Amino acid sequence: MNQTFYDFNLITIYGQPLPLTNFKGKKVLIVNTASACGYTPQYAQLQELHNLYASKLIIIGCPCNDFGNQEPASEAEIAEFCSLNFDVKFILTSKVQVLPPNEHPLFNWLQTTSNKPITWNFQKFLINENGQIHAVIKPSASPFDDVLLNWLKDDV
Repeated sequence: MNQTFYDFNLITIYGQPLPLTNFKGKKVLIVNTASACGYTPQYAQLQELHNLYASKLIIIGCPCNDFGNQEPASEAEIAEFCSLNFDVKFILTSKVQVLPPNEHPLFNWLQTTSNKPITWNFQKFLINENGQIHAVIKPSASPFDDVLLNWLKDDV
């Protein structure tokens, strides 16, 4: 069976179900995040993207503690950190594992389908309006990467 992004579900950082079918027909940026990483300031850029492109782009941040124990906090602590430090308004999920052997099924699909393993926090997956992976952007790249900005300019 050919799966798409919409075949998966997440849980929001507040414990509410987040069926990804809610985003059919939308462009989605999904990012594994961490609060104690050198790339943590990307939260500010992600929020700026959200402010600029909320009508065209859904941003989902998925906290994970798989790299260097850089997200040891609870969901409540992560939500507070993101709100106080970056005024985050985009979607945050509950903590997920992104690396084998216990990775969340969505992150298994993202890595397997793209053939791009997650190498660190803040790896960015661009999901098109049909639930397929458009591109993968490396963790060190700005959320304002040309690949993403050019993709947002494309009309469907």
